[in-house]
Amino acid sequence: MIVDKPVGIVRLVLGDQLYPQHTWFTTVEDNVTYVLMEVRSETDYVPHHIQKVAAIFHAMRSFTSELQRCGHRVRYFRIGDGDNVGTIAGNLKVVLSETEADSVEVQEPDEWRLDVVFRTLSDQLNVPVRIVSSEHFLTTRTEVSEHFAGRRQWRMESFYRYMRQKHNILMEGDLPVGGEWNYDADNRKKWKGNPPVPPLTMLSVDVSEIVNEVRSAGILTVGEIDEKNLIWPTTPEAAEQRLQYFATNILPFFGPYQDAISSTERTLFHSLLSFALNVKILHPWKVISVCLDAWKADPDRYSLASVEGFVRQIIGWREYVRGVYWAHMPEYAEKNFFNHHRPLPVWYWTGQTNMNCLRTAITSTLTTAYAHHIQRLMVTGAFALMAGCDPDEVDTWYLGVYIDAFEWVEITNTRGMSQMADGGLLASKPYLGTATYINKMSDHCGTCSYDRTKRIGDMACPLNSLYWHFHHRHRDKLQRNVRLAMTYRQLDRFSNEERTAILDHAERILSKLDTL
Repeated sequence: MIVDKPVGIVRLVLGDQLYPQHTWFTTVEDNVTYVLMEVRSETDYVPHHIQKVAAIFHAMRSFTSELQRCGHRVRYFRIGDGDNVGTIAGNLKVVLSETEADSVEVQEPDEWRLDVVFRTLSDQLNVPVRIVSSEHFLTTRTEVSEHFAGRRQWRMESFYRYMRQKHNILMEGDLPVGGEWNYDADNRKKWKGNPPVPPLTMLSVDVSEIVNEVRSAGILTVGEIDEKNLIWPTTPEAAEQRLQYFATNILPFFGPYQDAISSTERTLFHSLLSFALNVKILHPWKVISVCLDAWKADPDRYSLASVEGFVRQIIGWREYVRGVYWAHMPEYAEKNFFNHHRPLPVWYWTGQTNMNCLRTAITSTLTTAYAHHIQRLMVTGAFALMAGCDPDEVDTWYLGVYIDAFEWVEITNTRGMSQMADGGLLASKPYLGTATYINKMSDHCGTCSYDRTKRIGDMACPLNSLYWHFHHRHRDKLQRNVRLAMTYRQLDRFSNEERTAILDHAERILSKLDTL
């Protein structure tokens, strides 16, 4: 049987699909045109950090250059090009007209809204559209939901153990190396200056041309950027260089201090690989293999707690939240278990608050487009939850300000883990803390305008009264949670007078959130 070869194929590559080892690129085909595009439909759905926009555009342009160097035909739309229609479908129509191609191929997108777009592309373009795997993740879209079929709660630990066993990672037969699956109990130290943090390797990528184009196009962005010294890896080579540096110099200290917060060291012992992973210039198997090889080569230097804790982020949490996303979208984006509707305080966009922990986390985020998971969960996220902020507004903020934020990973972390807006599908309890927790894990409280030891009064830390106010107002939904039994016993031990004073003080704080 003779099958006619397509006259031409147009293959779309999104800005978060820059995986150079994808099957598509193994052979140069003269009837294939690859299309990459900088479009307003992607830059404008939330206000993104300027570093995020610049880094993605630079990664796309670098990827295009490499494809062309290898002999592939590429059509690239810059944000300011006159023939850039500004939408995916519109630009694909331009390329179909130019090439007289008779089919389109796309990779599975990672966001629901784009999945919807892709499944209607054939009707819009009047040509067949084939969807293939992005070949990046370690699981299928449905693997997490299949693992949890019939269960009310989807706890990551169960899925993580499944992944360890399936892929034989940190296993000795059927048992975990070291006898324990999880070493979180060893990973909660406060960092007090030692061990010293290895210096961040600066990449110094010049994106001034891109920034000028973005601003000329009138794209609304947030945050700051050093246009000539972007620190984020935007090529596979740069990403692997940072991976090797992390595995050699930083991973040995990652575990014990992964939850620590510092006002002087913004990144501490974190890898800064999430952006590279999420735009796919770095594959998760590469990350895992390099780190495991470093540990096996020198097991005395690397604590098992550090290695296990990092591996869990890659094969456990990252794959898990993606599976939750595809199992529960689009309804997940509407979840609001606590019925919160208060606007996010204006200082989330400026950092201008007297609360040192929040000011430091937010200003650092606006400066670097980064904060580590505890700053996101237990500082900015916890405050938004205690204040009763609308999950829609929290989503918009998290999706916009972080370099690594794409909806599949952002919304599950925000609505699920941080805001518990999904009613407890991900989180076993709300992740909140008073000033006691912040003081335990950081150096912020000693220089803060507010007094961490007080619950009421003008200079009392707002976290203290808001913590109790949150649990009081949501008692009907939370008091039967066994993990909160001690919290509610403590709330009930307050005298009526003391409890009323705390709740009244919290009400006053909630009435003036923008001025804290």
